[in-house]
Amino acid sequence: MKALEQELNARFGARVKAAMPLKAMTSFQIGGPADLFITVEDEAELMHAKGSAHRANVSCFCLGAGTNLLISDRGMRGLVVRLGEGFKKILFDGDEVSVVAGAAAQFGTLVESVVDRGLEGLEFGEGIPGTVGGGLVMNAGAFGGEIAKVVTLVHGVTESGEALALSRDAVKFAYRRTELPAHFTITRVDFTLAHGDRERLSARVAELRAKRASRQPRGVPNAGSIFKNPPGNFAGRLLECAGLKGTRVGGAAFSDQHANFIVNLGGAQAAEVRELIELARNKVKEKSGVWLEPEVKLVGDW
Repeated sequence: MKALEQELNARFGARVKAAMPLKAMTSFQIGGPADLFITVEDEAELMHAKGSAHRANVSCFCLGAGTNLLISDRGMRGLVVRLGEGFKKILFDGDEVSVVAGAAAQFGTLVESVVDRGLEGLEFGEGIPGTVGGGLVMNAGAFGGEIAKVVTLVHGVTESGEALALSRDAVKFAYRRTELPAHFTITRVDFTLAHGDRERLSARVAELRAKRASRQPRGVPNAGSIFKNPPGNFAGRLLECAGLKGTRVGGAAFSDQHANFIVNLGGAQAAEVRELIELARNKVKEKSGVWLEPEVKLVGDW
């Protein structure tokens, strides 16, 4: 680890941080420190950081907006890399329906940008937290739409620090997950959309925004939906039927507004959230016979 720190310091200097607290970088506001941390600003820097970690046999994790993520109270071993401002660009091609979005661009910003140009296909993303890269990894979707339907190309950096572009056919999309090469870090995503009526699209986005506002907890730290919807059912409904709404462990609790959200009421620990997740899975299994699959990802040293 020390050798890696020295190599990174030679390239990035004071930008390399040791024992960096991570909880402020997650929507849950939960999580311990990273052994080493750096923010990279372009693909060349990312390739260097990942290549250095690979040669040093040190694990490397890419942290996006920190949504849909639960980091252990003990933090994360190895190197944590965050994509900086250089990965937030959204570019429109000459044919007017092709869009290239940086992996660190906010998903909501992308939705606003394409709708403003009268482009159709991403309206479902209104209100989905996190980044374009995170949305791709989770095959984000809602209200009948999902990211897989409009992706054409995924660019990224491999575990060993090499650039790689994957066509849509090379990426295996499934419900709320995507199969990518191990330890592949997305840098940008190409989309192909369709021309639509700007006023109609704006109205649709406003409608979805209102639906989310009425159903989901606001103003309190959370990681979005905790469980995936099982086939033919809704996780929130099953959790509510099992009496989980409002159930609390320490500073963490299932939301009174939507049972498929766990909220940080103040000072919640990752271990408390994990305890709630396991409690809920067992109660729903006992009540409805369904074994819920978490949508939130648990990472770090557990």
